[in-house]
Amino acid sequence: MKFILKYPLAIFLIITFIFFGILQCQTDQKPIVNDLTAVKKEIFKNNLEFLRQTNELMDLVSKDAESKILQEKFQQLRKTYKKMEWAVEYFLPNTARFMNGPALPEIEMEEHTEIEPEGLQVIEEMIYPYEKQNREELIRILKKLTNKSNTIKANFLVITISKDQVFDALRQQVFRISSLGIAGFDTPISGTFLEEMPFALEGVRWTLEQISTEKSQQKSLKQIVSEIVTASGILKKNPDKNTFDYINFIPNHLNKISSLLLQFKKEENIPDVEVTSALHKNASTFFSKDAFNPNAFVPGKEYEMSPEKVSLGKQLFSDKILSNSNSRSCGTCHIAEKAFTDGLEKSMSLENVALQRNTPSLNYSAFQHGQFWDMRKDDLEGQSSDVITNKKEMHGDMNAIIAKINLDKKYQKDFEKIYKTKKTEVWQLQNVLASYIRSLAAFSSDFDEYMRGNKSAMTEKQKKGFNLFVGKAQCAICHFVPLFNGTVPPNFNKTEQEVLGVAENASNRKTDQDLGRGKFHETVAFLQNSFKTPTLRNISKTAPYMHNGGYKTLKEVVNFYNKGGGNGLGLKVDNQTLSDAKLNLSEKEIDEIIDFMTALNDQ
Repeated sequence: MKFILKYPLAIFLIITFIFFGILQCQTDQKPIVNDLTAVKKEIFKNNLEFLRQTNELMDLVSKDAESKILQEKFQQLRKTYKKMEWAVEYFLPNTARFMNGPALPEIEMEEHTEIEPEGLQVIEEMIYPYEKQNREELIRILKKLTNKSNTIKANFLVITISKDQVFDALRQQVFRISSLGIAGFDTPISGTFLEEMPFALEGVRWTLEQISTEKSQQKSLKQIVSEIVTASGILKKNPDKNTFDYINFIPNHLNKISSLLLQFKKEENIPDVEVTSALHKNASTFFSKDAFNPNAFVPGKEYEMSPEKVSLGKQLFSDKILSNSNSRSCGTCHIAEKAFTDGLEKSMSLENVALQRNTPSLNYSAFQHGQFWDMRKDDLEGQSSDVITNKKEMHGDMNAIIAKINLDKKYQKDFEKIYKTKKTEVWQLQNVLASYIRSLAAFSSDFDEYMRGNKSAMTEKQKKGFNLFVGKAQCAICHFVPLFNGTVPPNFNKTEQEVLGVAENASNRKTDQDLGRGKFHETVAFLQNSFKTPTLRNISKTAPYMHNGGYKTLKEVVNFYNKGGGNGLGLKVDNQTLSDAKLNLSEKEIDEIIDFMTALNDQ
């Protein structure tokens, strides 16, 4: 007490020092959160303009304006949407799906029903070109679009957005631009995607500026703005999808922007949004060596990969103990040198009789929601047991196999070490096999190397082939970069199926009658004869092709697409999802595309 009375100033200074020291520690622990009011206001502003333009387009339709005028107004509307796309897609994904999703029915699998498509892509189909007899239907779709605009306003009035969420949304948008945007996924008819991309990039730039502080403004933000300005200039200079230089634009500009975003995040001390995602939070680009997280595709936390699981799964993959007769292993039909296919037209039964379908590659199957050509199993755990217990394939009994494993001292010791249980269980066997299959994604192709900065990794012919693959041939609309399968970026939470009108063989005279996914959804017309979109990675090793193995070479496959699939070849395919428009690829261009696909082989 005497000390306090005698030295009041000293005590005051000590307490003040401690107080500000504690405050500083708290400040260091928590990121600076800016006032995000401006960000919300911009969303409202863009949405209001979107609503105005929608109503204007509706008025023009009611007056039977010419196609050209409607198309110009529609393009303005799409560009306005692109400015706020980053926010709508992230915070209101269901609304985004019905504003700018594919012009295909949405499927409610449990109810086996279709939900009518709507939104910008449906409108695009109706005004390229516009036919007056569709006036009332087009107005109806436009009215539904105004309802979605009102939904955006209502939701953003009540939801709270944080700096970490906004950053995460912007990062996803850059990845969206680098995959769906650069391929023209949402403008399949008009092909105006290169004109729209500067508006999507502008939305990223403006928002980053609002959430930035002095920490980044003279460092990463300055570089990001410079890259976006440069990229937008290139896009505006050549918006022709058939001649654009995709192979250099992605690594030279889009990859740089996504890499700089990680610097921005570090400088601004922005924490990760704690949600498991297919892309690791520290992945600087789509093409970073360990960008993808296979654990985002597992059924639950206990199923996550480990080196021990992969090693044990590899042993069991090649062990004939999994078949009833001890005569066949998983490796019998999935040969490593053939990218885990068997090289046959169709899989062979235990009695050496051809089965219904071609053996699919296991490479990169970890990054799919739906296994087998017909997607009948959700994950690789279900896939493994389905094959093992199939009477025609391995005719195994899971419980009998587990009994044999529990009698094998080495296997039992390995399982016990991993799962900490005395007896091996069925799910554990499924999990180690699935873990091994999840490891079969090397991302070590020449294409990957090129995207990582090695400019000598691809030949000039392969570069031309990639530009055709993304541009004129429109392959990347279904085989999404960088996985080159049907799992939709940037969230990778859905894998698409397509109806191509595949024929029995490359003579293309008779449609293949396999119902595919439709077998399990008989009342859903949209799914009849539909099949999963597989990866094209290592594709040159997996001949023959298609679900029925009817196409012996990649040239036969590309020719099929070049002519517009089944419908383009004159086969009747009422629900074909592939465009039946001819691609008009020359023989030289076809060869270049095929040569590019060899650059997708892992080394």
